[in-house]
Amino acid sequence: MSKLIFVKEQGLPEQRCAILPQNVKSYIRLGAKIAVESGIGASIFIEDQEYVDAGATVFSGEKSEMQLAFSDADAILSVAMLDETKLPLLNPDVTTISFFDPFKHNKRVNEYISHKVSSVSMEMIPRSSRCQKMDALSSQASLAGYVMALQAMSALNKSLPMMMTPAGTLKPAKVFVIGAGVAGLQAIATFKRMGANVIAYDTRPEVSQQVESLGAKFLNIDLGETGSTEQGYAKALTSEQLAKQQSAQATCIADSDIVVTTAQLFGRTPPVLIKNDVLSQMKPGSVVVDMAAQDGGNVEASVANQTIMYGGIKIIGTGDWASQVGRDASQMYANNLQALIEDIWSEEDKCLKVDEQDEVLAQALITHKGQLINPIIKSQYSAKEDLPKQTLHEQSKEHA
Repeated sequence: MSKLIFVKEQGLPEQRCAILPQNVKSYIRLGAKIAVESGIGASIFIEDQEYVDAGATVFSGEKSEMQLAFSDADAILSVAMLDETKLPLLNPDVTTISFFDPFKHNKRVNEYISHKVSSVSMEMIPRSSRCQKMDALSSQASLAGYVMALQAMSALNKSLPMMMTPAGTLKPAKVFVIGAGVAGLQAIATFKRMGANVIAYDTRPEVSQQVESLGAKFLNIDLGETGSTEQGYAKALTSEQLAKQQSAQATCIADSDIVVTTAQLFGRTPPVLIKNDVLSQMKPGSVVVDMAAQDGGNVEASVANQTIMYGGIKIIGTGDWASQVGRDASQMYANNLQALIEDIWSEEDKCLKVDEQDEVLAQALITHKGQLINPIIKSQYSAKEDLPKQTLHEQSKEHA
């Protein structure tokens, strides 16, 4: 019987957790033993007793009690990767499952290797029909798009829908969404429900039908060959294509009350789509939401983890979008984890089976048995550098 440990997230403003009481019951039916850290659900108002009633045991965050809980763990699951204080408490060969972003965290990868800890990165789960229920990036991105729309709406100094009143007619707000992946489409849908006029753009012409099905207009820009990767993500643009895109978008940006950018490339610095000279053309009081601000930004003036004023333009780059609707985000992420565990669970042995040859784990398993085994990450790391090399991996991380 495998023992699965779920730990409390460290640091604010994270409001998510990796398991809900209903998941405990499902894991137990599967044949697993479940232990959760005390307070794991406190941020979304779930008491420890609810986990106990579902069949889990609860351990405190004290080092000695945590080490005891970890001593016979087969897997440790969380939203964010484990911090360096927990790694020495782990037994060799335990498997951690979390968001990891291994392109950024060379030092942490090395720590996992030195402690012989296996690590599964939820960002690296492949996009396939088999993996739809495990796709945590998409589930969190959908909520991120919703939250970004709400933040933009609350920051704008005018209403979104058209209103016809005895005091006069108020025109609907104009919204421009750059990127029509999961987050972008959800932002479009939310803005449309609120009555705004929405225009959207994506480098993949094939998504125009999805944009238009939500009632928005698609901005056509001829960039030549663009398209998608095999998994349906946007490919990175050349410098010439990016310059052409920026120029074509400038008029639409200047005419918009709200602009939302969602262009992220997993393992690469996100492209700068809105430069300061274009920002200066926007109307005072306009709002820009930069989903990529924490990774470098699609907006030249954006600042990671902050909301700033650039002239009269409010630029929101706070990040942690899905965390702001922590209850729903936790439910979706916990179900993604459960789907992954069920997929790699051995019914015969009633235990978790970490097989590096499995088609899912072959892409999502980063470290295993004291080695960096993921071929994509391995090819990007240099033995002589502390940081990943410039990656050629062109998966769009327009997700979480």
